[in-house]
Amino acid sequence: MTRSFDDLVAEADAVSVDGWDFSWLDGRAVEERPSWGYQRAMGERLASATAALDIQTGGGEVLAGVPRLPPLMAATESWPPNLAKATALLHPRGAVVVADADEPPLPFAEAAFDLVVSRHPVTVWWDEIARVLRPGGTYFSQQVGPGSALELVEFFLGPQPGALGGARHPDRARDGMRAAGLDIVQLRSETLHMEFRDIGAVVYYLRKVIWMVPGFTVEAYRDRLRAMHERITAEGPFTTRSARMLVEARKPAA
Repeated sequence: MTRSFDDLVAEADAVSVDGWDFSWLDGRAVEERPSWGYQRAMGERLASATAALDIQTGGGEVLAGVPRLPPLMAATESWPPNLAKATALLHPRGAVVVADADEPPLPFAEAAFDLVVSRHPVTVWWDEIARVLRPGGTYFSQQVGPGSALELVEFFLGPQPGALGGARHPDRARDGMRAAGLDIVQLRSETLHMEFRDIGAVVYYLRKVIWMVPGFTVEAYRDRLRAMHERITAEGPFTTRSARMLVEARKPAA
């Protein structure tokens, strides 16, 4: 039996969105993964590091899934519910989790780390990354590219001129690295398939990924949510595309 709009929306609006685990969407939404396998590649680099920092760790889920952490492992996070989750996951692994406002300066000394990683940072402060890296150290990150889930965003907010450029464009990342004195090792981009199979999946995603539709609430967007529900019911899953970048840079050796 097809579930009603009100039932799907109420369920998704009530479930916790703490942390960075999307398993609630299993069977309800699909997002193709980038070919480079970020967590595996990050784990390979962490295994050979001596001191590493994970910036904006979320609930710590990605870092906690790495087989081997370096002798000194730190992580930052700004949102209190995520801080609690990350602490519970990472402290048993010997990692320290530090509350940080995601604004410069990072709460660490100059040249503190030989590896800095970050998955889907909301903001990237290149000068700070360069400051906390040791000479010869590496920054390794998977980031959201320009126009990610643009069709979904425009369904709720209308046309978004310039969405395919802006701060998330690879050219901006390239410029930021160079301006901070970092050497670019690799900068790759991929566009990937996404689909939402029911309106509850859309509600959950927009509640969790808060920068997609800023200020999103069910009450504020109920009419658009109902319109999307009717579209999914009549035509099948709502499809869009995600954009991802793989960024690797190195601080020149002294």
